[in-house]
Order: sequence, then structure tokens, then C-alpha cells
Amino acid sequence: MSDHILEITSDNFDEKVINSSVPVLVDFWAEWCGPCKMLMPTIDKIANDFNGKVVVGKVNVDNERDIAAKYNVRGIPNLLVFNAGEPQEQLVGNVPESQIVDILNKFI
Repeated sequence: MSDHILEITSDNFDEKVINSSVPVLVDFWAEWCGPCKMLMPTIDKIANDFNGKVVVGKVNVDNERDIAAKYNVRGIPNLLVFNAGEPQEQLVGNVPESQIVDILNKFI
């Protein structure tokens, strides 16, 4: 996992996501999820490419069920883009990098 990706938990969610001064891409995933593992290199690349412009974090849905439930995450991988503390965009599945980049560029 890239050095530019944060592990998001219930303890730091408000600080790192809700109160962020820049857009936040949150990757909801699980260790056992094949498509999540396939998406990891894309998320790593985006974290490096957007370093300083977007915060990239990962939420393990097995460990942080309350966060997943709050944002109605029913399928993974599930990407939520937060801006000004609110979820703005959602992508479900192993989506292409270009689709994620296009959405992030709308908020920076």
C-alpha cells in the first residue's frame, strides 16, 4: 500500500474525512475481496498522482462496519468521494483509473 494512503477507522474518520480541507477518496474494501485486490494498484497510483490535492484512505468494512453502514456500502470495492465533509460521488466495483480521475478532477 502506498505511503500516501491512510487507514480510515471510526477513531479518525471525522478528522481525516469529514474535516478535510481537500477532497477525500475513500476506498471501502475487505481482505477477502478479489476485485478489491485488483483495484489496489489503481488506488495506489491515484494516491501518488494526487498527493497534496486529494486525501486517499481505505476503510476495511470487516473492521469498520459502522462506517460502511452509515454510508450504505453494500458491495465492495466501493469508492466514495467526499468534498466539504459530504459524500459527492460513488463508484462501485473495479472501475478504471480514468473514471476515478475524472471524478476527482471535478473537485480539485
